[in-house]
Amino acid sequence: MRVGLDYRPATGFPNSGIGRQNIALEEAFRAHPDVQLQLFSVGPYDHPIRRIAHCPTWETPLNGIHRLPERLRFEAQFLPGALKEAEIEIYVANLNMGLPIGRKPAGIRYVLQLHDLFQLTMQNNHGSRLKAKVYRLTDQLSIGHSLKVADRVWVPSQYTADETVRLFPGARDKIRVMPHVVEGFSVAPVELDTPLPERYWLCVGTREPRKNIPFFFEAWQIARRQFPRTPDLVLVGGADCLTQAQRDTPGVHPVSGISDAQLHHVYQRAERLWQPSYGEGFGLPVVEALSVGTPVAVATGSSLDEVTPDDSPRFAPDDLAALVRLMGVLSTAEPHDPAALRGWAERYGVDAFRRRFNDMLEELR
Repeated sequence: MRVGLDYRPATGFPNSGIGRQNIALEEAFRAHPDVQLQLFSVGPYDHPIRRIAHCPTWETPLNGIHRLPERLRFEAQFLPGALKEAEIEIYVANLNMGLPIGRKPAGIRYVLQLHDLFQLTMQNNHGSRLKAKVYRLTDQLSIGHSLKVADRVWVPSQYTADETVRLFPGARDKIRVMPHVVEGFSVAPVELDTPLPERYWLCVGTREPRKNIPFFFEAWQIARRQFPRTPDLVLVGGADCLTQAQRDTPGVHPVSGISDAQLHHVYQRAERLWQPSYGEGFGLPVVEALSVGTPVAVATGSSLDEVTPDDSPRFAPDDLAALVRLMGVLSTAEPHDPAALRGWAERYGVDAFRRRFNDMLEELR
């Protein structure tokens, strides 16, 4: 079967969550004996992607892949003809949107990998209110179009499936839950240039408001005053979401721009990962922490309920007093069993993902 894969995420932002899942899809397709895979992407004239993928004759800067004019040009002007010429039977887009615009040719099936719908349901960082409104409107139209023309919609959690049906009821029968793959770390841990504190809790991913870091930080500050054994706090992703006074708080350590090997070290050394988000489509940092044997504590109400071991501590993402009490308890927690945590994470490993992926592909035959 001839399969086409939208490779724009892996081209423009390969280290992002979506980019990594894009690469995982490529590897899964290439491992399937019945698939002939073709990649479709954009890039500058001198970019190596042009040697391995179908690309338009025009160039697109890597930082422009998300821009609406570039997206429309690729999806409406280039993609329909390119898919026909390559005789593609199944086309997969995993950019939350991105399926071709225009009349759908006979004999081709479309698959949309939809990671979440926070572009439509929550406040995001866009720099201005006007820009946020424009993005929300165009995203609504783009996601709605892709959901309408898709034959199957692959989502990473039941939470995302339910949100999709709530906002787009017509997509109900197309949706299939296929959790993301978390490959773990293939590189040995490497220490940071600046040494980490002896004891610390960890938060990974701090930029978007839904990550709920200011709320969590306030609870941590109170816990530090009330419970002397409360560890320091390491924030991977930086501290831009905090005020200057909060950034200057003793015991907080913002970290950004680190390698996978250094991230491995940060996860491994942490006493616990905290994920206070009030919205997550999957919860990659949780599974990454578990894969190295680090325990987690998560906010309730999203996909974090699904990817976290049943006996892991949980807290409401808006109950400050309860979170402070939990921090007091966990500041003196007993040692955990890292083997059990690593075993839980294996359900999101490559082998498990490939089995689910092959089942999804079989359904499209």
